[in-house]
Amino acid sequence: MKILLATYWAIPHVGGVWGYMKQLKEKLVSLGHEVDLLGYSENNEYVYIVNEDRRLEKDKVLPLLNAKLNEQVYPAIHINSLIKSTEFQRYFFELAAAYLGLDKYDVIHTQDVISTASIQRVRPKGPALVAILHGCVAHEIRHQLTTIHKSPTSHMARAYFDELECTGASSAEYTIVANNWLKNILTNEFLVPDEQIKVFHYGYDVENFVKRMKEKSPVKRPTDKKVIIFTGRLVELKGVHHLISALGQLKESRNDWVCWIVGDGDKKAELRVQTKALGLEEDVLFFGSRDVIPALLANSDIYVLPSLLENQPLSVVEAQIAGMPVIVSDAGGLPEIVEHQVTGLISPAGDSEALYQNLNLLLDDEKLRKTLGNNASKWGRNHWALDKGVSNVLDVYHSAISKLRKDEENVSANRLH
Repeated sequence: MKILLATYWAIPHVGGVWGYMKQLKEKLVSLGHEVDLLGYSENNEYVYIVNEDRRLEKDKVLPLLNAKLNEQVYPAIHINSLIKSTEFQRYFFELAAAYLGLDKYDVIHTQDVISTASIQRVRPKGPALVAILHGCVAHEIRHQLTTIHKSPTSHMARAYFDELECTGASSAEYTIVANNWLKNILTNEFLVPDEQIKVFHYGYDVENFVKRMKEKSPVKRPTDKKVIIFTGRLVELKGVHHLISALGQLKESRNDWVCWIVGDGDKKAELRVQTKALGLEEDVLFFGSRDVIPALLANSDIYVLPSLLENQPLSVVEAQIAGMPVIVSDAGGLPEIVEHQVTGLISPAGDSEALYQNLNLLLDDEKLRKTLGNNASKWGRNHWALDKGVSNVLDVYHSAISKLRKDEENVSANRLH
């Protein structure tokens, strides 16, 4: 089978999505399938087939897009800067996908609503389209429209991204989601047909991750303190500012801990300022992006993800495989992968006081800490097995191909009548 894995996001910085795409590609190739990757470059200057390094440069097409999508003809696109940038990026993605060629594939597997809606508009007759959604773009944008993208035309941007969510989630033969939280949003709010959605987890290369946990850590853990760790993007929706607030409270009652913040993002400078204001410069350490997450987790004691909006983060998957007690918020799909007081602890999203209480509890109770970690490891290493996830994906591929062929036959039959 020839498969194209496609994402709208810049591939080197797509984080968990890129990690999933790489693991899925490697597993599919090992099973005898041909797999290509399509996405934007790191700086969004071109769209390319990664493994072939065939590309279309944006500067070659931008004059055409500026001419076609000018403000006089399409004033609605230009009334909001977020709509404008998304439309230009989206149109270029479509042109690049068509230019690079889609007709040789049996299945095109998109990773988000924008790439799904875009591919559907230029999809030739032949390939089946399967989407997997790693979160709800419309809900993330709604939050950003009250913060970094707030403007007098925010209501128009909300309507635009709501429509894009609906279109992208409905365009494929089948849409895969990781949990019932996202399925319910799509079916109840965006009216995606229930029968179109498949619910199962993605799968993860547990064996390789466990091997990498034995690598030498570049960071030496303190001998007399427990290590609290966060791994992920330093953006507002990850709620790291609430973690730092909770650590400020924790510092008032105890000093037997340090916190490692692993990752980068647009809130990094702001979080550093917050850390300094709370007198935590020696207690909270920022390590930036690291490619040694398994080793860092193996040298930590408590994992924290205080997200305000979340789907199924690979960071929690990794922490569970590493046998760590996790503290997460009750946002999105997190309660479906962490069982409170069994594999971790759950705090209300945005509640720094509750997060502080859970941190204090785990630091106090070594037996509970080890029990939660052991339970998380046993559950995670079985539940997240890559073979199971990829087998489910392949079943959807075959179902999508059959559905597409059946739909084409029905269209042909109706034309004859």
